[in-house]
Amino acid sequence: MSDEALDAGTGAAQQESRLALVRRARRMNRTLATAFPHVFAELDFTNPLELTVATILSAQCTDKRVNEVTPALFARYRTAADYAGARRDELEELIRPTGFYRNKATSLIGLGQALVEKHDGRVPGTLAELVELPGIGRKTANVVLGNAFDVPGITVDTHFLRLVARWRWTDETDPVKVEHAVGALIERKEWTLLSHRVIFHGRRVCHARRPACGVCLIARDCPSYGIGPTDPEAAAALVRGPETDHLLALAPTRARPRPRRRR
Repeated sequence: MSDEALDAGTGAAQQESRLALVRRARRMNRTLATAFPHVFAELDFTNPLELTVATILSAQCTDKRVNEVTPALFARYRTAADYAGARRDELEELIRPTGFYRNKATSLIGLGQALVEKHDGRVPGTLAELVELPGIGRKTANVVLGNAFDVPGITVDTHFLRLVARWRWTDETDPVKVEHAVGALIERKEWTLLSHRVIFHGRRVCHARRPACGVCLIARDCPSYGIGPTDPEAAAALVRGPETDHLLALAPTRARPRPRRRR
């Protein structure tokens, strides 16, 4: 696609009707499903309690770092009662690498106590009940609901906020309002998968500073095309993650990097 055509698309996006926006958003979601056919929560867990704890720890911390901490944590604390009765100093030491460990320890101990006192030690499966628990807001609740209970939910993290703003899906900036605005565009059954796809795309392709526009599969529908390198080879070098080969194979032929010569 020529730059002129993309510029024309940008102008059209600025004036698009509600119906056109819905169609564009759903088309982008379908394209992202092709780009990322196997999406999932990148936090390691085996049950709802582990996912809840890992998600609390992920605040202001990378999933990779959390996954380095949780094996020892989950081996030591297996039930809500274990967290409720945890020695603060021991718990803080285990979660220290995730940052803000004192506040997080308070949340985890409070979480365990609330689960034991109000939910028979089990993580509840409704949004209303989850957001009443210590350390859990709507974002964490939607992560738990979507990935532990198969209840559709939209997870509005920093990547999600940044990308839907670039795509002009909504002018809202408040996470709760963004959640509702995007939920009105995309079919409910797609909410959890959409969240993963957007986050994957933000981490792999649509970076905050230099998005890989030249190899982006949703470039035709993106009103912000061109804020990153549009040269295919320059853009290809910016793609990250285990899906890199798959993403570049789906890009137009001209966008695939030239093979390096062997010396």
